[in-house]
Amino acid sequence: MDNRSEVREFLTSRRAKITPEQAGLPASGHRRVNGLRREEVAMLAGVSAEYYARMERGNLSGASEAVLDSLARALQLDESERAHLLDLAHTASTTRRPTRRRAAQSIRAALQQLLDAMTDAPAFIRNGRLDILATNRLGKALYWPLFQDPARPVNLARYQFLNPGAAEYMTELDAQRAAAAALLRTEAGQDPYNRDLSDLIGELSTRSEPFRTLWAAHNVRLHHTGIKRFHHPAIGDLTLAFEALPVPNDPGLTLTALSAEPGTPDHDALKVLASWYATLDHNETNPPAPTSNEHSA
Repeated sequence: MDNRSEVREFLTSRRAKITPEQAGLPASGHRRVNGLRREEVAMLAGVSAEYYARMERGNLSGASEAVLDSLARALQLDESERAHLLDLAHTASTTRRPTRRRAAQSIRAALQQLLDAMTDAPAFIRNGRLDILATNRLGKALYWPLFQDPARPVNLARYQFLNPGAAEYMTELDAQRAAAAALLRTEAGQDPYNRDLSDLIGELSTRSEPFRTLWAAHNVRLHHTGIKRFHHPAIGDLTLAFEALPVPNDPGLTLTALSAEPGTPDHDALKVLASWYATLDHNETNPPAPTSNEHSA
């Protein structure tokens, strides 16, 4: 992806989100565009209007961390947005490298053993491209609809935006899609020369209008904790808390574990899900769903 256009569109979109009142400035005179004017951002950041205009035209090369911090404060960037700005500046200040394909990622045996030891919680490991690289048994059971999609590697974003079954399985699909697009935008800032990532973004942009809209918003996100809601084909509605933890010795990998509070219907549903998965013939591509006792959270 072109760094200059990424910088330009990111800064422009952040500037448009802040009203003069939010920035502590008087809202005087007619404004042709939403948000702050360039000269107002420059004043708040403590730089000249000419220097900020150069940055917003896409040139962050040579910008110091102090200037970037001042700019982040002026634009009221959150933690993920500030990190994205630093990523864009780092790319602007380094020699451009050719885009490259990554070697197929493999999961260390110790990580798979860790997943397998988590018998009561669905868990999986993904990369920044949102490929699911490994799961435990309950994770495979929970995300079974994704594994029925023939596309490989199994990819959360591709399923959410392109699979027609996603709307039924993921009951808050709009929120899931927004999170996925923001995570991919964050990853693109961190790894702009990843050909596999660019190919996925190109595929989604070509085939999905919702993705194009979300991608154009230039939102970024650090997705560490929250709630996910599902309508599983075997057990019905299910609400789970999740924690997403970076794998320290494997940069770019994230371990996500989901859970429900003991004694709740959702916790009981996980036990039903485990029993359902245990009865499957793993060579079967379309497992039968129970015809009775469907769980409803």
